[in-house]
Amino acid sequence: MRDKSINILLVEDDEVDIMNVQRAFRKNRITNALFVANNGLEALAMLRGQGTEPIVPTPCIVLLDLNMPRMNGIEFLRELRADPELCSLIVVVLTTSNEERDVVDAFHFNVAGYILKPVSFEKFVEAMATLDKYWTLSEIL
Repeated sequence: MRDKSINILLVEDDEVDIMNVQRAFRKNRITNALFVANNGLEALAMLRGQGTEPIVPTPCIVLLDLNMPRMNGIEFLRELRADPELCSLIVVVLTTSNEERDVVDAFHFNVAGYILKPVSFEKFVEAMATLDKYWTLSEIL
């Protein structure tokens, strides 16, 4: 039986949203390792085994905000998909942007999903529970 342990990388610059994801993980008893990068550049460094907190081993799922400083989510996706070592990572956009352009751009870079951040914490917990079911049931290499 193979190990179903999956690392989760949250790429998010808002401390409140980071705390909400952490709280929702605890409330749903999600035990996957959760790493946090504050922007796309930091996330790429972590995924490439550089920086202060490299993410090893993979597989890894990326939860990606779009509106961030230094390197936004779409720029991150462009770099990720161009990297032969990282191009197959599963990315789920988790953002407040419901701009049609952002949705189209994100799916152009083959995201697995596009989730608008719920306003209430209860709905946020439900969204994280759904994601947990997705990566628990999926055959991720």
